[in-house]
Amino acid sequence: MKQEVDLVVIGSGAAGLSAAVTAAEAGLEVAVLEKAEVMGGTTAWSGGWIWAPCNPLARAAGIAENRSAPRQYLQALLGNRFEPERIDAFLAAAPEMVAFFETRTALQFESGSAIPDTYGHLPGAGTGGRSVIARPFDARKLGADLKLLRKPVRETTFFGMTIQAGADLRAFMTMTRSAPAFVHATRRALLHFRDLALHGRGMDLRNGNALVARLLRSARDLGVALETGVEVAELVREDGRIAAVQLADGRRIALRAGVVLAAGGYAHDAALRAQTFPRNDGHRTLASPGSTGGGLALARAAGAALRFDQRRPAALCPVSEVPWPDGRKGLFPHIIERGKPGVIGVLADGRRFCNEGLGYHDYVDALLQAVPEGQPARSWLVCDYRFLRRFGLGVVRPQPVPWRHWRRRGYLKSGRSPAELARACGIDPAGLEATLAEWNRHAGKGEDPAFGRGTTPYMRLQGDPEQAPNPCIAPIVRAPFFAVEVVPGSFGTFSGISADGRARVLDEAGAPIPGLWAAGADIASVFGGYYPAGGINLGPAMTFGFIAGRDAAGLPAAGEAEACAAS
Repeated sequence: MKQEVDLVVIGSGAAGLSAAVTAAEAGLEVAVLEKAEVMGGTTAWSGGWIWAPCNPLARAAGIAENRSAPRQYLQALLGNRFEPERIDAFLAAAPEMVAFFETRTALQFESGSAIPDTYGHLPGAGTGGRSVIARPFDARKLGADLKLLRKPVRETTFFGMTIQAGADLRAFMTMTRSAPAFVHATRRALLHFRDLALHGRGMDLRNGNALVARLLRSARDLGVALETGVEVAELVREDGRIAAVQLADGRRIALRAGVVLAAGGYAHDAALRAQTFPRNDGHRTLASPGSTGGGLALARAAGAALRFDQRRPAALCPVSEVPWPDGRKGLFPHIIERGKPGVIGVLADGRRFCNEGLGYHDYVDALLQAVPEGQPARSWLVCDYRFLRRFGLGVVRPQPVPWRHWRRRGYLKSGRSPAELARACGIDPAGLEATLAEWNRHAGKGEDPAFGRGTTPYMRLQGDPEQAPNPCIAPIVRAPFFAVEVVPGSFGTFSGISADGRARVLDEAGAPIPGLWAAGADIASVFGGYYPAGGINLGPAMTFGFIAGRDAAGLPAAGEAEACAAS
């Protein structure tokens, strides 16, 4: 590592690598410092979707977007947490970000043409095309840098093989009912096991792992210096600007442009989380271990203001605790199966408390509101045998993968009747029986008068197109019955450093600190603690990383030609 560079980026997830690649392509000498021994942060574990309205892939697919619609949608959802300056900066830069990486780097995308926004009843909600995902990537193209890439988590893979939402996932879910799906899934599995034998890991990278790998390849192509296992002790401020970084090992790196903070937020900072998280006692985080608030601490020591005024301080997600045979316990994020037909979420009294088919953030939000303070925020996803074998439940995979070992380990609860299942879980038997009777009374007609499952495009996409008349609703009647306990979790934090639309870090007076930018989970979310759509963590991370890299290089902000913001 040189003793002087233009820009140091602290953190190697989507935000940090986006900033580094953007600045390097603009001609800056850039170094990425990562305190872990591997790169990618929480991004490498994620689904990899990026919310970027008005992106060029959507236009190429023939999706004509009203340029004011995304802004109208966000304004309707965020209410008094709508910040015009940052929202407009995001909407203007997001399409440019996608176009930049598509045309100038190794990061190539696929379009989420069929993925709608979460709240389809709000004005301006999109019905598809606002999301993109990195194309699958052959890990061999990283060469020796493959050792730097964080592996995907055990719970969300099949023996380390990532499965991408969309056609890939549908093939695995329907492989016992479709010959083409069986061929696709079998081929992928065989190639994966070959790669495990030859390389010790999967080489067909998808989701967030593919995103990080493509960004790493791009960074290397542009001469970005990458260093792991290094921690920054201090941001050195001279004459008002960030002039150097002091490393914990005693080295000092002088800076010509400054620093981008993208260290992953504070999901693993116990003290700060206790101050800001609701019901922190039972909260589990899916963020990578390095998300310990280091970026926030560096910023605050340099004079930055922190913001904890988000509606929710984190990107919430329901999770279940997975007991593995080796004694280790992991976490499974319940993203996919909640909206499928034939499952409901209940509390300890056996009652439903939410529309299970809405977003994962909404599920936990409703759980926290439904359970009184002082009681553990617990729920159970309940289904029958048909559902379990067709869709799986949590870490339990659908057929033909065996399921009984999960019952033996205590992860999966079962019962020959709803009452027996309730007793196994600690749920009120009479309450669960009444809830299932009420659900089944309406399910045959595809109705959910209590919460309205299947009434928006987002919910219908989560369902099963083979289920009529409502793809999100089916009776729960075939014994045995099953349940998995689900508790509040999160992907990472929404609260964080105060920053403006140029990703510049702001001090307590609201003035930018020269030479200091931030992006990703380190900054307060541009969406005010709401979850407008899938991909709203990585979308702003990539976009504000892109903005920070351009601003550090002295380039102008995104042009009006690509702006989705209203004129």
